[in-house]
Parts: sequence; C-alpha cells; structure tokens
Amino acid sequence: MLLKGGVSVLPRLSPSFSISRIHLSKMSTATAPIIPKFISVEGSDINSRSIPDGFIFSLVSYNVLAQVFVKSSLFPHSPSSCLKWKARSQAILNVLRNLGADFLCLQELDEYDGFYKGNLDNNSYSSIYVQRSGQKRDGCGIFYKHDRAELVLEEKIEYNDLVNLNDDGSYSNDRHCDTPANANSDAEPTKGSSPERTTEERGDPNDPRVRLKRDCVGIMAAFRLKDASHHLVIVANTHLYWDPEWADVKLAQAKYLLSRIAQFKTVVSDKFECTPSVLVAGDFNSTPGDKVYQYLVSGNSSLPQLERLDELPIPLCSVYHYTRGEPPFTNCTPDFTNTLDYIFFSPSGNVKPVSFLELPEPDSPDVAGGLPNHHHPSDHLPIGAEFEVIVP
Repeated sequence: MLLKGGVSVLPRLSPSFSISRIHLSKMSTATAPIIPKFISVEGSDINSRSIPDGFIFSLVSYNVLAQVFVKSSLFPHSPSSCLKWKARSQAILNVLRNLGADFLCLQELDEYDGFYKGNLDNNSYSSIYVQRSGQKRDGCGIFYKHDRAELVLEEKIEYNDLVNLNDDGSYSNDRHCDTPANANSDAEPTKGSSPERTTEERGDPNDPRVRLKRDCVGIMAAFRLKDASHHLVIVANTHLYWDPEWADVKLAQAKYLLSRIAQFKTVVSDKFECTPSVLVAGDFNSTPGDKVYQYLVSGNSSLPQLERLDELPIPLCSVYHYTRGEPPFTNCTPDFTNTLDYIFFSPSGNVKPVSFLELPEPDSPDVAGGLPNHHHPSDHLPIGAEFEVIVP
C-alpha cells in the first residue's frame, strides 16, 4: 500500500525512508494494462526454459488499491479516466486473469462481494477473505485455482488482538476494554493534515490500547496441491499499518504475524502429519532494511518494549532478495516511490523460487508521472514468483 490507512498518499516521510524518484515526464495515455512476465532465475523467459524435475506452482501478491481511497484530490497526477471504477476494475481483472497465478494474494480489497469474488470465480478461482476491523471497507483475500489446490484449513488474523495480549502472551478475558472516546482508529490522517489533528484523532499515543488498535488484518490458509506431490503449502496474506513514524506498531504486527503462522504451522503439521511449506505475502508498508524487514528475515528485533511478544519466528527469506535483489520500487507516486510489498518463503522448506515476476525500472516510460495510470491500474505493482516443490 502507498503508506496509507485510509489515505492514498504519504503526508510526510520518516528520515529512515529512502526514496527512488521516478521520472516526472508526461504520462502515457495508452489504454491496455501491462501484463508482466515471469522471469526464470536461470535468466530467461519462464516459457522458454527447461522444466525442472519437481512440480511448479505460482503466487502473485498485489495491492489493488481500494476504490474507497481513490479520489482525484489524492491522485492529481493520474488521468481521471484511470481512477473511475468501471475502467480500473476491468484493467485489474485483465492483469489478474492474464497472470494466471495459482494463488493470488490481494490487499486493499474493498469490492470483494460485488466484483472480485464472482469475476475471479468465473476464471476458476475460489477464495477466502477477511475485512478490516472497525468501519474499514477493505481487506485481504487469497484466491486459488480450485483445480490446482484444495483448501484444507484457514485462520484470520486481527491485529487489534494485540490490545488484549498480556505480558505472558495470553489473551485478556476482557475483550471490550474501555478505549478512550477520541481513540478512533478509523480517523487516520488525510493528505495535508496537520500533526496536531492527527495526534488528536488517534487518541493518546502512549496508551497501548490506542496505539495498537489500527484495524489491520491478515489471513492464512493451508492448501494441498493437486499434483503428484500432494504437498501442503501454508499461504499467508497481510497488510500492515502504514505510518513510518509508528514503526513500533508495525513491528508488533510483524511479530504477531510470525507467531500466529508458527502456531498455525504446528496445527497443520499435527493434523495432517506433514511438514508444510510457508509463503508469506503482502503489503508490509516497510522498506528493505528497516526494522520490520530485518525482523521478518532474521527473527530478531532491537526494540525492547516489544519483547513481551513470544519469540516464535519462522525463518523467512524474501523471494526477490533471493532471486535478483529487492526491486527499486513496488509502490510508485510522485510523492513516494519505494519497495513496500514482499513475498517471503521458508528456505528450509520443500519449495524454492524458480522465477520472479518482472518489474519496471524507475526510468521505464510506463511508470512516468506515477501510478495509477493507463498501464498500471493501482499505485502498487504486482509481484510474484513460481515455486518448485522439491519432493524428498
């Protein structure tokens, strides 16, 4: 997500965020969205390389930009025709359909029942979905080709549960603690809002009941692949909080995410007597090298105030870091251009990436002027990979 939680543009940036500026030349007016290709780690188009001995499946992660956040005042650089839902929805569907991934992890999904569920079902996808807490209208969804994978178990992740997490990692029986009336987590800053107004709307930032209640969610599921391997894969999809100045909240969410995945993996392993592989995708609102990213790939954290969370990390590696290096950006506007979206996998598991979805360079004409545009219907770019199942 373009660092937002109800807004589409970052009002101000933390000094820790490095920015790759895009070329602000005249924006292209072509009408067809670009469909990226999977590039083999061997260095050739995935369609032209030799097929490995194992079994292959693909996953794409994409923040599709919730229509509820699309306003011309927030995307003044985008042609107005690119912001209209009728055109944008068809462009997104065109991209998803042509990518043809076995798994789609979508964030900022706010037209799930009215558009995505039915249209992707018509393209052989089944799906599961979790809507954000509170009054938020968007959420996270996992779509999977029902002829390629079977859903065997699922769980939803509500990061607001952090409010009720005790020091020992257990949950409080009081699920309805008295939160200050001005601690409205829906009231996130709009473009140009003052720091004073932002602080007032969020409530007391020193109260953890306020600070941790950000209405962010995730969803995870175990799938049995419908190939000769019958391998079980855990796919998790999430969207972390947006504000770079509340890094402790994002880190708490990342820790909770990994602890929940670790617990879920244990349940799946016991229930199905197997060792499932783990894939974690989403918009982490974190740039390469920051504390959240470092935690996700190392299981370590230097923020002592968050040590109350159980340390149950699953060793993870970023697909793009593993195959080609993190891309220069996955989110692209004139105000902010950097990498926020990732697909992580467990390098100790039975899958390995054999290709990655190509991404444009900062000087590519199709991103000139910022996104969304006629080439890319969201302010984010889809990322993806193909994985080979290594059969013991």
